[in-house]
Amino acid sequence: MQQTELKRSLSMKNLIIFGMITMSPLAPFQVFGSVSQASYGMVPLVYLIGAILMFFTALSYARFSKDYPVAGSLYTYVSKGINPHVGFVGGWTMLSDYMFVPALLVLFSSTWLNALFPDLNTFIIAVVMIVITGLINIKGVELNAKVNTTLFWLQIVAVVAFVGLAIKFVFIDGLGFGGFSILPIFQAEHISWSFVASATSMILLGFVGFDGISTLAEETKNPQKTIGKATVLALVTTAMIFFVQSYLASLAHKNYMDLNPDMALFDIAREIGGYWFYVALIFINVVAIGIAVTLNIQASFSRVLYSMGRDNVIPGSKFLGTLHPKFKTPVNAIIFSMLVSVIFISTLSLGTIVSFVNFGAVTAFAVLNLALIIHFYFKKKQRGVKGFFFHLLFPFIGFAVCAFVWTGFDKLTMTVGLSWILVGAVIGFIKSKGYKQAGPNIDNM
Repeated sequence: MQQTELKRSLSMKNLIIFGMITMSPLAPFQVFGSVSQASYGMVPLVYLIGAILMFFTALSYARFSKDYPVAGSLYTYVSKGINPHVGFVGGWTMLSDYMFVPALLVLFSSTWLNALFPDLNTFIIAVVMIVITGLINIKGVELNAKVNTTLFWLQIVAVVAFVGLAIKFVFIDGLGFGGFSILPIFQAEHISWSFVASATSMILLGFVGFDGISTLAEETKNPQKTIGKATVLALVTTAMIFFVQSYLASLAHKNYMDLNPDMALFDIAREIGGYWFYVALIFINVVAIGIAVTLNIQASFSRVLYSMGRDNVIPGSKFLGTLHPKFKTPVNAIIFSMLVSVIFISTLSLGTIVSFVNFGAVTAFAVLNLALIIHFYFKKKQRGVKGFFFHLLFPFIGFAVCAFVWTGFDKLTMTVGLSWILVGAVIGFIKSKGYKQAGPNIDNM
């Protein structure tokens, strides 16, 4: 019989770096141009709203991780919070997020490289990145952690350089806005509920990833104490970096309507630091996004597949729910995730993938917050003053904000997203013989 325990080797520091790398301090480079045009230049405000949304959801992840420190993440939490069948649908919904993100990130990276080398084949570049990250993940989380640490500090150096040059450009050279301005943060005439919902739905990609920390629970030392703290700290720190970075970029370039949606922050980097700074940031982003972030999302996706396969609740469970005898990694799930990414790279556009990723994340987060209320406040009756805030009020705010942002998705995204959930519900029905039985291991998770 194959070993079914993952290897515990990760520390609090490793988890925080994993979470920050997965969200990526340089994430605004992916969507700054399109978000700026959709938000009348108020990108910092949109990131602030997104951070508030994610903060309450992060608290829910932190609370669940104390009681259930296992690899299944949202799938496990909702299974315990509501029931295994809803947990399956929640995990299935989150899978759509994890499935699409690696393809999205390598497509971003290959597009950026193509700006420097127009003759490069973007499909081949994207596939090579998927293969590299897959091989690292098969080797194990210890190698993953070493790669994460190196690329984390590379990103931090890039952010510091960008911020420093932007400050000089605006406050010393007097260019762009020439000083502080409230316009990138607040324009009363443009702010409405529909604006907040639609604009925020566009930047959630930058926050998707903090939840991946919980998928490493079975590879973490003392996960009951470290998973929750690392989740919240990684989110808050990265959100602050997003806000400062996007605010200074907005001050440096006043006319947001002339920005290239795909290369906006790179073009601003060229304005504030010259051509070689522009080139350097492209290469750093390709490595940071195409390798580091893809590496972590792929790791999270494979752990959720492994956990659901181990519990025999998805097609191919026997194949997906096994570990490599030497590396103690879910090698079959990793290989499957690589194949899925290659298929998406060859068939879907960037815009389509972004919409699906954000829909899957928001929907899954809403279910998670609801599950926490049901499980701790009503089932376990952990109430009192502390219980009121952490088991009722905070998760309800997280659920309400998720539900609100959900209204910002376009019709196509809603149709495809709901169809994916329906497919999951049908598969769950078949695997559980009409929702009469759960996977064999669900009660022992």
